[in-house]
Amino acid sequence: MDPSETMSPTVTQRDQWMVESQVFMIYELLGSVPRSAQSVMLELQRDNHIEFLTKGLRQLGPSFCVLDANRPWLCYWILHSIALLGDSVDAELENNTIDFLSRCQDPDGGYAGGPGQMPHLATTYAAINSLITLGGHGSLSSINRGKVYAFLRQMKDPSGAFRMHDGGEMDVRACYTAISVASVLNILDDDLVKDVGNYVISCQTYEGGFSGEPGSEAHGGYTFCGLATMVLIGEVNRLDLTSLIDWMVFRQGVECGFQGRTNKLVDGCYSFWQGGVFALIQKLHSIIDEQLMLSDAGGSATESPQTASTSSHSGQRGSAKFSNIGFNFLKEPAEMEPLFHSMALQQYIILCSQLQEGGFRDKPGKHRDYYHTCYCLSGFSVAQYSYSKDADSPPLPKAVFGPYHEAHKFFSTS
Repeated sequence: MDPSETMSPTVTQRDQWMVESQVFMIYELLGSVPRSAQSVMLELQRDNHIEFLTKGLRQLGPSFCVLDANRPWLCYWILHSIALLGDSVDAELENNTIDFLSRCQDPDGGYAGGPGQMPHLATTYAAINSLITLGGHGSLSSINRGKVYAFLRQMKDPSGAFRMHDGGEMDVRACYTAISVASVLNILDDDLVKDVGNYVISCQTYEGGFSGEPGSEAHGGYTFCGLATMVLIGEVNRLDLTSLIDWMVFRQGVECGFQGRTNKLVDGCYSFWQGGVFALIQKLHSIIDEQLMLSDAGGSATESPQTASTSSHSGQRGSAKFSNIGFNFLKEPAEMEPLFHSMALQQYIILCSQLQEGGFRDKPGKHRDYYHTCYCLSGFSVAQYSYSKDADSPPLPKAVFGPYHEAHKFFSTS
């Protein structure tokens, strides 16, 4: 008898089979109900989502006390989700949000997880993006750019990386939040950028994705942070993009959603963390072609750090031009079609992550929350715009999953 036939399945295998069974049951259910019920199942429940989100921004229950150090994140997840749904909050709620986030702003710079707490790069990113999402004069003028810059300089490590807080950990997430905040506030300069690229490169693993720190496992969230950081500092051509693509294209599984790491379960939040990487890759076609040509010729797929450090995808370098790199990158047309199945991803988000009463979840059997609502909607947007060539172009009809589509098993389980 073949020994493999008598081996017991691992916990990982059993969990995977259970998730697949739950997902495929939902897809099969769609085909067995009347057309009117199918339309409801396949519709984005916009009004219910907005009600769920707005209620959370006004007041949260006592169970949320465990997130006391993440309150700006709750603001960001909710406000960003509402913006993605094409809506905004009323004047009273906007003013209350600005007032709260102002009380999270530390006198010496940066934003804390709540009033009186320690400033932290992650909550600084969340607070500033929340205020930018609100977008009014009162919101934007509440940000002390000079103090934020001082805080970022304080978090800068001699190695080139950033620490999340005073005495805190260094990782790719810290690099992204610091560089992203500096870029969007137009305070990015040579001192902040110095050696960040070297640290990010050290976190690209043998698989092709990025880990949080050198020597760890490739992970979807860190991969987005690493790639986006290199785009914002104009050094994306230093990365091994062909290896990155090799890792990325295998992260969308038979359930139609994305997993965050190799041999892990599907999770709705990676609709953005992985889907967002593909959106960036679509604008890097020329660099990818160059790396493929170098590889075919027997050379290295990447430039040496000495030559690459003076080059940029956007042709922009120097302190005065750092702020234009990200903006110009967004304006560039997508040079290639998406390398993931955008319709399959939308199917997973709508049928498996969305709750009809409002909100999104990780996967069937899980509860809804604001984090997954934010990143499922973000991934949904990425998928719908994946065939749009320009940043200002609307989604193409062929790219939008909706009530007139049937659910499919897009990928073989064999």
